Amino acid sequence: MIVAATIALYLLWINALPPLISMFFGDRWNMPLDGGRVWRDQQPIFGPHKTIRGILSSLLGGIMVTPLIGIAWWVGALTALLAMSGDLLSSFIKRRRTLKSGTEIVILDQLFESLFPALFLTHVLDLSWEQIAVIQILFIIIAYWSSRFWYFIMYRPPLENYPRQVRSTVRLREWRACHFPLARWQALFNLTSVLADLVILAPLFKVTGLYEKGTRNALKIEVVKKTFFFPSLPDAFDQFRILLLTDLHLDGLDGLTDSLITHLQDIEVDLCLIGGDIRMQTYGPIAPCLRHLRRLLPHVRTRHGLLGVLGNHDCLEMAPDFEEAGLIMLINESWPIERNGGKILIVGVDDPHYYKMANAEEAFRDVPAQCFTIFLAHSPESYREAAQCNADLYLCGHTHGGQICLPDTIKCGPIFTNSRAPRFTASGHWQYRSMQGYTSRGAGASSIPLRFNCPGEITVITLVKGDVDLTDTTFSP
Repeated sequence: MIVAATIALYLLWINALPPLISMFFGDRWNMPLDGGRVWRDQQPIFGPHKTIRGILSSLLGGIMVTPLIGIAWWVGALTALLAMSGDLLSSFIKRRRTLKSGTEIVILDQLFESLFPALFLTHVLDLSWEQIAVIQILFIIIAYWSSRFWYFIMYRPPLENYPRQVRSTVRLREWRACHFPLARWQALFNLTSVLADLVILAPLFKVTGLYEKGTRNALKIEVVKKTFFFPSLPDAFDQFRILLLTDLHLDGLDGLTDSLITHLQDIEVDLCLIGGDIRMQTYGPIAPCLRHLRRLLPHVRTRHGLLGVLGNHDCLEMAPDFEEAGLIMLINESWPIERNGGKILIVGVDDPHYYKMANAEEAFRDVPAQCFTIFLAHSPESYREAAQCNADLYLCGHTHGGQICLPDTIKCGPIFTNSRAPRFTASGHWQYRSMQGYTSRGAGASSIPLRFNCPGEITVITLVKGDVDLTDTTFSP
């Protein structure tokens, strides 16, 4: 019985590794095993959830723990491969029944991935049929209820009429971020950032005498003017001007709000979009950034108001305060802009980076087909989903353009992007399929309030009806 229970736990470990790896790494290295190809019935062979990364994680994880259960590494490798083969067979059967990837069928989901390795281990460990039966029963029961618990924790149904899907893990992060009593312990949850920014970079710049220069650089904000051409743009919106402000971090640097106000005096636009990260820190009191925001917004001269989205430094509890200050928040929803009989829609999603609550499909729910749409997100990490929903223009920030960069003459782009999206989306104008995108360097500075070779940015965007001008555009590979 002990041997059977040990093997069942071993198989559960192998089975749990792909979703655990997916939780930590998101879309990185997430290549579908079937390459997106379809079978003769025009359905996917396995589906997008069966990835090369998942197979490798199970294989390596299975080998790593073999010393704990007393089997050779090659036995663990074959056991993991057989378990994954059984999992792929279950997925193949479900795709033939036209069931969507992720659909759960009790016993079918657990049967083959435990049966195949158990039969193999019978010859290696001389297991009896009774032990095989115990392994099967234990695995099926535990795997089923574990998957139900995982779904409950990670994908708990949203509250009624709530504009975004909320997971319990996200509630914990938001509570921690927006409640001051836990601020003193926040460093424990962001140890990597603390070591990089406060322990290494900040002392380095202070010792070299560059800290004050970097601070002065952060206050030298540029007004960047960009023109985007769209054949599908409604006639009424030809020459429509948009002010894009993102990554303000208003309470992080003395004099930043005054500098922004000075630059905004001579700018008049049709619409202002704010791409999130109003606060400097990812935790603690929100009152300081709100005071600065209330000072700043009256100086934004716009005919159609101000719309914004949440960033990874903003938590949901801050949204009512932002709206009270005059900023309409889009949390996985759309907002119409009407002008001279024409209409476009601004589609805003929640933070795709830290809270990972961006839901493009939900945001496009009320968007009519063929309607011109501008997709607003804090970071470029929702670019694939936006393109699938036929967004025309994707506007974002978050990367700060690198914030601390090598001189332009080196031509190597940002050193760090702090984004899971490809590097071609890290800064400036880019293109993905038929969707154009623009990633602002942001107006403020985060972590340490310094900038080198990467000035802060206020972006003035002009929409023009006409053929797309792809000058100075970086394409996706």
